[in-house]
Amino acid sequence: MKNKIESFENLVSALESLPAIGKKSAQRIAYYMTMEDHFAAMKIAHAIEKAVQKIQKCERCGAMSEDELCPVCADMTRDHSKLCIVEHAKDILQIESSGDFDGTYFVMESVDHLDSSKLIDRIEEGVEEVIFAFTPSIATDAMILFIEDKLKDYDLVFTKIAQGVPTGVSLENIDMLSLSRAIQDRVKV
Repeated sequence: MKNKIESFENLVSALESLPAIGKKSAQRIAYYMTMEDHFAAMKIAHAIEKAVQKIQKCERCGAMSEDELCPVCADMTRDHSKLCIVEHAKDILQIESSGDFDGTYFVMESVDHLDSSKLIDRIEEGVEEVIFAFTPSIATDAMILFIEDKLKDYDLVFTKIAQGVPTGVSLENIDMLSLSRAIQDRVKV
């Protein structure tokens, strides 16, 4: 198209920058929002603005939260003897939706950004089992060894989620049954 509509192209470009949205999908969404349902577009814009302003990292575990502590960390009925270490805050959403884990979490992010003092503080709060809920790969196996080494002076049981999570597949792409079984059938590391 020789004469482009700049605001439309900017919207398409912004949508296209999101994960899993290609050019054609971005164009369809942009068209829908600008030409077919202005109300839905404004509702989405408001929800994005509100979420960006309110959502932050939990001070204790690194999960998504609207408060200083996420709902899991603030829940005193959770089993604080079990600590599930995940790669990303979004992984907690997947595990929680399975309904099979009643412990607490710690978001790892990466070995380079591991705050080992924060992790050790959590361990010293009475953790007995550390569960690794990582996407299976050689790199995550190395992370597990690194963390185990950091925590070798503590009397802990180390487990990782069991089979059912294919190698190289992100937790967000695992069906609930497989994820549920992987949590229930976790194995000692």
